[in-house]
Amino acid sequence: MSTDDHVRRIRITASDQGGAVIEVDGRDVAGAVEAYRLTQTVEEGPELTLYMRPGWQGLAYEGVGEVLTEPADLRHVVIDFLDAVDWERLDDAVLAREDLDGKPGELTRGMLSQLREWAARA
Repeated sequence: MSTDDHVRRIRITASDQGGAVIEVDGRDVAGAVEAYRLTQTVEEGPELTLYMRPGWQGLAYEGVGEVLTEPADLRHVVIDFLDAVDWERLDDAVLAREDLDGKPGELTRGMLSQLREWAARA
């Protein structure tokens, strides 16, 4: 969650040739951004999360969307996701899968598939 109480003006122009223009309050910050995530729910306005390149510091904002900045290292996201998994729910979901085939590693493949499906919906 952002510690800033006001929203920022955001402009993102992505290209199918790679790269993007990412502007926050008219300032192009794409060179400092390794990845970004733009989300919006029915109840809330748009939220932009910028995953900054290592060693990059500082960005001043103003505008019309909440902006979050995080390090580009996403290990904490994966760890938080796995920490939130209820092992009993995972066990039940995997054993109920119709794609189990009786071959070696089926439970591991089933767990990875189930976690991937849950992550895609998160």
